[in-house]
Amino acid sequence: MAVLENMFFLAEFTPIRPAWGLLFWTTIIFFLFWWLIGRFSFRPIAEALKKRENDIQSALDEAKNAREEMANLQAENQQLLAQARQERAEILKEAKEASSKMINEAKSRAKEEAQKIVVSAQREIENQKKHALKEVKNEVGMMALEIAEKVIRKQLADDAEQKSYVDGLVDELKLN
Repeated sequence: MAVLENMFFLAEFTPIRPAWGLLFWTTIIFFLFWWLIGRFSFRPIAEALKKRENDIQSALDEAKNAREEMANLQAENQQLLAQARQERAEILKEAKEASSKMINEAKSRAKEEAQKIVVSAQREIENQKKHALKEVKNEVGMMALEIAEKVIRKQLADDAEQKSYVDGLVDELKLN
């Protein structure tokens, strides 16, 4: 009979219409299970997800900061490049100015030296000219003395002979 009762109990059982006791204990066990899972599983999972969300957000913030910093560094780099180009242009300009100044100074020094050389050469020419004139005067004086000496030696009696003799000597000097 016990078997028959068990069969009768099984025949009466339907999952659509459970008994009140089964519904009560199922509900209590479900809420107890839900509370245990929530306390020991859902809370750590939720905390891990929250931590992961915070980590992802901080990584995104760091990436954004890194991008901004890279943009700032790139802007600084562009500014430094522009400044370096400007300094290079100024240095080249100063070098050109210095070279043209040096060239102009060298030209002016060369002109001054050339002028000094010309003046020195003119002085030398003038000195040589004076010296040559002095020598010519000395030669002429010596010749005059020689002529006078020859005239006196001859002791000519008449003036015509002296005059012809002097003319001959003068012609002789002109030929030399």
